[in-house]
Amino acid sequence: MKALLLIDIQNDFLPGGALAVPEGDQIIPIVNQLQELFELVVATQDWHPQNHKSFASNHEGKQVFEQIELLGLPQVLWPDHCLQSTSGAELPLELPANKIEAIFRKGMNPEIDSYSGFYDNGYLKSTGLADYLRGKGVKQVYIAGLAGDYCVYYSAKDALQEGFETYLIEDATRPISKEGFETAKTDILAKGGYIIQSDTLLK
Repeated sequence: MKALLLIDIQNDFLPGGALAVPEGDQIIPIVNQLQELFELVVATQDWHPQNHKSFASNHEGKQVFEQIELLGLPQVLWPDHCLQSTSGAELPLELPANKIEAIFRKGMNPEIDSYSGFYDNGYLKSTGLADYLRGKGVKQVYIAGLAGDYCVYYSAKDALQEGFETYLIEDATRPISKEGFETAKTDILAKGGYIIQSDTLLK
């Protein structure tokens, strides 16, 4: 059994959003085609409280994209984004959700960030995604979404760690930093994952 994981395809990560990923909207037509190929489609959703400590606005004198330490981990300070129950946190209307069987929300603990769809950054708490997938008999996961060098990358790493055969669909993701994405892809390959293009599946 294989599953398609759609990572954080939310309005705030699209052009015009609070933390826009360059060309983030360009993955949506590809993702929509991919959804039709999978029996199981699951999404993740950043779902932050206003007081989240990954927001630069919650640190006096700090600027967006500065780096600090949070619970002993390096932390990039982000613009406020994907606030709970706001339109920025919603999935875009262009992304039909009727095939998405479950949505796993993350980043709710204000004390720690949560890039991966499986765990927060400190592995303090699981989202339950791995057990959910195992309960469905999933052996292979195919990952698409935003951003390639952060939430997609961390989700792929954790999928591998959890024992899933893991495929990152490169043209169905976009990074914040191209250099960061190259490093991420190298690490995924080194950990036993695969980097593929959507036409491998669509043809």
